[in-house]
Amino acid sequence: MQNIKMIVTDMDGTLLRSDHTLSPKFKEIYNKLKELNILFVPASGRQYYSIISYFEDIKNELAIIAENGTYVTYKGEEIFVDELDSILVNKIIERVRKIEGANIVLASKNAAYVESTDPVFLEFFKNYYNKSIQVDDLTKIENEKFIKIAINHPEGSEKNVYPKLLEFEENGVKVVVSGEVWLDIMNTKSNKGVALNALIKKLDILPEEIMVFGDFMNDIEMLHLAKYSFAMKNAHPLVKEEANFIAPSNDEDGVLKIIQGYIDQF
Repeated sequence: MQNIKMIVTDMDGTLLRSDHTLSPKFKEIYNKLKELNILFVPASGRQYYSIISYFEDIKNELAIIAENGTYVTYKGEEIFVDELDSILVNKIIERVRKIEGANIVLASKNAAYVESTDPVFLEFFKNYYNKSIQVDDLTKIENEKFIKIAINHPEGSEKNVYPKLLEFEENGVKVVVSGEVWLDIMNTKSNKGVALNALIKKLDILPEEIMVFGDFMNDIEMLHLAKYSFAMKNAHPLVKEEANFIAPSNDEDGVLKIIQGYIDQF
């Protein structure tokens, strides 16, 4: 493994430990990457503001792929935003409201909107969205453009939500299971892979010059772009099949161990 110019990693279940914390070893390893002129790229289904809360002091040194690829920045500059059709958004909201136990998050680049009053969900939701607005009715929001719909189901999104929303893919959106209890809906052309491809083209970086880490189905497209693609030990079985390598689990700081192994050669 030589000449790596970019390291891209998912957050939850990948870079972050299961308690949503970042290893204290990160800063030391990041400083070494900076010395080697290797760009670090968090790529997450999380909100932009939630991502940068982990990297506040270095946020303008990074490229950030947020909201599953619908919002991308490079060193503080916005380079990509992908908006959903508002009529379709309202149709999906009405459908999700019929799914018992499901909670909806409407994500714009500025904030996340929720109508749920479930205190358990709202407390859990705070782990992923730092800027949020509570409303009475998500279909009545005016003067806002949405880039992603996230649906949470505490008993599992793959089983309880995915089959009931897959039909909307006929309307030009992608329905993807993004975590054990999360499902995301974006425009078909939007995913982490599309966002990463745009980024590496902008920066003139080759697939053999990037290292990518992920654990869930929303990571597959970006794993396909990299020669050095790593699924975490704790990853979904389908993700392990798509990656070229396996990294130790997120609770073993697997991403940082692989990166450390690479920088140790210098």
